[in-house]
Amino acid sequence: MDIEELRTFVEVADAGGVSPAARRLGVSKSIVSRQLARIEAELGVQLLARTTRGAALTEAGIMFRDHAARACAEIDTARELILPDGELCGRLRVAAPLTFGPTHLASVLADMARRHPQLHIHAVYSDRFVDLIAEGFDCAIRFGYLQDSNLIARHVGPLYGKLVASPDYIKAQGAPETPDELIAHQALMQGTEAWQFMDGDKIVTVRPQGRFKADNGAALVAAALAGLGIAWLPGGITDDYIASGALVAVMTRYPPPPAGVYVLRPPSQHPARKVRVLTEMLIACFAETPRPAGVAP
Repeated sequence: MDIEELRTFVEVADAGGVSPAARRLGVSKSIVSRQLARIEAELGVQLLARTTRGAALTEAGIMFRDHAARACAEIDTARELILPDGELCGRLRVAAPLTFGPTHLASVLADMARRHPQLHIHAVYSDRFVDLIAEGFDCAIRFGYLQDSNLIARHVGPLYGKLVASPDYIKAQGAPETPDELIAHQALMQGTEAWQFMDGDKIVTVRPQGRFKADNGAALVAAALAGLGIAWLPGGITDDYIASGALVAVMTRYPPPPAGVYVLRPPSQHPARKVRVLTEMLIACFAETPRPAGVAP
């Protein structure tokens, strides 16, 4: 039985149908349907029941899915063991944030693909929450402060941020000097998050208020440039705007503590070697991130 057809069946099973599996694999629906039909013909049993709402595994499909997934994993492990010089193969599907991801992560993924010619990397950049298990990702890279979950997280580096506002906003509304004064200002946020600041060795938490919210940093930068309020943003996004004078750092005596950059993966006893290699490359990359003055390591 063809191993790639087995992989296709596992994707169909996990994605819940032929169409979503085709999107995950980056191929046409007809290719997925043909591969699935060949497996069913060879087994002599129907694995997927098609309905008007999509598709669902038959009882035989449920039983076969786990065996097929284990077979694919064993083949991947065996191939990696015999490949020269620690070469990787197979597919790595990564979820990465749209904010900061293309500018700070894409080069690491490209370098990984260059080093491992037999590895297929599929990166999806989005600031929405991605369900790694339901959507078939090997891992996700996330920035900020993590919420509790059953995912396994590995910290790979720091993410330094700062408060910024436009000169027009500061001229009209003034600039906060302390966290308490921030409450009276318009905050540009991603949701209802709390902001943290360092007061010496203490961490002060503030729940800012504002009428403009967006789910990615580029939109918050645009709002800050338009003079709509004060934004907490990673330094890598704001550095050029601060250098040009389009944005100004505010409340610099109370810097935010560094957030984290994490690799998250579904729970399992041992991570896939391709995820371990990506994690190590990200650790090396973020180890070179300069620490701003006044921020503790």
